[in-house]
Amino acid sequence: MTLRELTHDDLPRILEIVLQPGVSEWWSGYDMPRLRADTFETPGVTSLAIEFVGELIGLVMYSEETDPFYKSAGVDITLAADHLGQGLGTDALRTVARHLFEARGHHRLTIDPSVANERAIAAYREVGFKPVGVMRAYEMDADGIYHDNLLMDMLAEELQ
Repeated sequence: MTLRELTHDDLPRILEIVLQPGVSEWWSGYDMPRLRADTFETPGVTSLAIEFVGELIGLVMYSEETDPFYKSAGVDITLAADHLGQGLGTDALRTVARHLFEARGHHRLTIDPSVANERAIAAYREVGFKPVGVMRAYEMDADGIYHDNLLMDMLAEELQ
């Protein structure tokens, strides 16, 4: 598994990934304009491609709070459905977490999966994230209904 800077040429494959069954449930409402906006046009967001054996299999994004009194980062990640459950997501998340803690100087990271996304929550726990609380009616799904998300965080010394 390797991480590299996401390019505009990667967007068609990333869109294909987020539209797959098993992924789209957690990344609903995506089309090319929204994907482009989230990955390249949102200030403060860094987007990285996840590759495995030369194949683009996912995306990890992070945003940073740079105020020294609150220096932390938020992370989001997705993988192609046929690469779930292989440890590649946890590997990518650990790599990004190490970079954010060691190179970027953050002391805390957050991630906010849907409370129904048990696979993601288990993977995030494996990396060292801990539940903080439920954010009620946090994110709209494809049916236009808001659902709850679990706020999880991890301090630098908790990275596993």
